Amino acid sequence: FDTVDESNLQRQVIHGQSDLGRLKADSAADSVREINPYVNVKVHHTALDRDNILDIFRQYDLIVDGTDNFATRYLVNDAAVLLGKPYVWGSIYRFDGQVSVFWAEHGPCYRCLYPEPPPPGMVPSCAEGGVLGVLCASVGSIQATEAIKLLTGIGETLVGRLTVYDALEMSYRTVGVRKDPNCVLCGPNATQTELLEDYEEVCGTLSLEAQEATVDSTITATELADWRAAGKDFLLVDVREPAEHEIVRIPDSVLIPKGEILSGEALAKIPQDRQTVLYCKSGVRSAEALAALKAAGFRDAVHVQGGILSWIRQVDPSLPAY
Repeated sequence: FDTVDESNLQRQVIHGQSDLGRLKADSAADSVREINPYVNVKVHHTALDRDNILDIFRQYDLIVDGTDNFATRYLVNDAAVLLGKPYVWGSIYRFDGQVSVFWAEHGPCYRCLYPEPPPPGMVPSCAEGGVLGVLCASVGSIQATEAIKLLTGIGETLVGRLTVYDALEMSYRTVGVRKDPNCVLCGPNATQTELLEDYEEVCGTLSLEAQEATVDSTITATELADWRAAGKDFLLVDVREPAEHEIVRIPDSVLIPKGEILSGEALAKIPQDRQTVLYCKSGVRSAEALAALKAAGFRDAVHVQGGILSWIRQVDPSLPAY
């Protein structure tokens, strides 16, 4: 679903200058066919999500994961486990790379290695932290090697092992990875039969617009409590869904779901002569809603970092968490 940008070319070597502006899936497919016209390439012009991933993955025997965000990695892992598919995973950052093969029927899954994603903002993006371009090809070649071994049944794969590559030292080391007996997805006591969660929400994946909107427009739960204690005049808006609002809410907040804000339907309900404070479950949806409000001219709007979960932890532990 993404298109080729010039900034991609130093590391995404399957594309070239003539591919700028093209869909990456089409560009990659053409490159594969140019190398070997006998390869049957199927192209999916869509982003993976909870609604389509199982139907797409059912068509294939092996998944090779080269994604660059935690939400998709956990989504890919969970779908592969539920469908019994092996998948080759690779990750890069700055001068380091990691590769493993996750196959729950024969070893650990990705959640056994990383049970929970890092907090939003903890891991810089490639734009912020940078990446050595040739590292992508190095790690990708290891992934391709593992894929060939899995498909042909030769050699010893990285199931149950993690290879760590340090490009600056030109060193490789391999560490063992065991199946987590408490893994919520593939552990012996796991009973999960469907995808686990709202991956974008849990992993804190924000659009560029939302990231920009939250700069200098984010308050903590304790700051919100201080504002209320001081009698500051503002409108507190819950942007979650009605069912979530019924479970637990910050007192005196009004419910306006994020979708109504993004569509513009709810803008008339929000007064411009009072400051607006948005919150959701963990701070992701409220950041997206904040970006929409900022674009509509609500310059003083802010959102609550960590959402109602932070409010429960920091202000009112008596409220139920979900």
